[in-house]
Amino acid sequence: MINNVTICLIVASLLMTYMVKGQEVSWDDEKISLYKNNAKHTLMNAESIFEERWDQLAQAQFWQKIMLLSPDSCIVNVASSRQILAVIPVSQWVKKSEIEKASYKSSIKAANSIGSEQEIYVTTGKNDFYKFQDVFNSLSKGVAAFDKNGVDPWYAQSILLIESPGQLKKSVAGAYGAFQLMPSVARKYGLIVNSSIDERSDFDKSAAAASKLIFSVCIPEAKRILANHGIKYNEKDLWFRLFVMHIYHAGATNVAAVVAKINPSVGSQALVKQMWTTSAASFGNNSQNYSQLILAAQLILNNMIYTECDELIHYGSK
Repeated sequence: MINNVTICLIVASLLMTYMVKGQEVSWDDEKISLYKNNAKHTLMNAESIFEERWDQLAQAQFWQKIMLLSPDSCIVNVASSRQILAVIPVSQWVKKSEIEKASYKSSIKAANSIGSEQEIYVTTGKNDFYKFQDVFNSLSKGVAAFDKNGVDPWYAQSILLIESPGQLKKSVAGAYGAFQLMPSVARKYGLIVNSSIDERSDFDKSAAAASKLIFSVCIPEAKRILANHGIKYNEKDLWFRLFVMHIYHAGATNVAAVVAKINPSVGSQALVKQMWTTSAASFGNNSQNYSQLILAAQLILNNMIYTECDELIHYGSK
């Protein structure tokens, strides 16, 4: 007997086959081929970030600093804008009492003419988690896997850079593997996850499952939500890709809720920026940060490519 999971897998497989063979989708114009330590890598470029000046946004700059900062330091920042106010040792912060912390935040607001209603965050450095050197070699594998399945490889690169870069850690919610799949999602797309076997640790199988999730759920749900608001889109637009990634992280229901609260009329960088400061349903701080992290990680990768790699070729220049 064919169960629902089998039917879903068959449909997803047929749709992907049609997408690859019928429409001949290609992202070659965004690929770069490079050599690092005599090994060849094919990655996705970051040109759209610079063309639309996402790199100039305070949020993108803030998270780059956090990702490269040691966990023994922290950045004092304005929650809504990620304006950086100070960098202090963690040891200096943790020894303060709650009253002293509140007093410090009030004084730094006054010194920088920050409104009293603004919330101040103290964010610890996270270069112990974002292991970009360790994850680098897997990026090309992820790009190739998604490309083979007819799914935009930009998504693979983004997920690998921020979800569990260069390591296999299980999240508090239970997500695991390079693509941080939840058990139910992994099983839906054919992976074995039980008390003795967890195929989410298998890179190739996880990549296949993640690409199917993006193709069969995240992108269609993004289109549905935007269509409900009469919003036009191009699937290669950076804002659309970031929007899809919010669905990958927070789920379509929560993204639909936050979009309904914003009630936009057009899709653009402005919509994504509004999502960074809007809460609805279970779309909270972690969800708001998600696409900011992607931008920061892609910019760090871009810097690595141009400072550490040898030969570099843009596919579009062939």
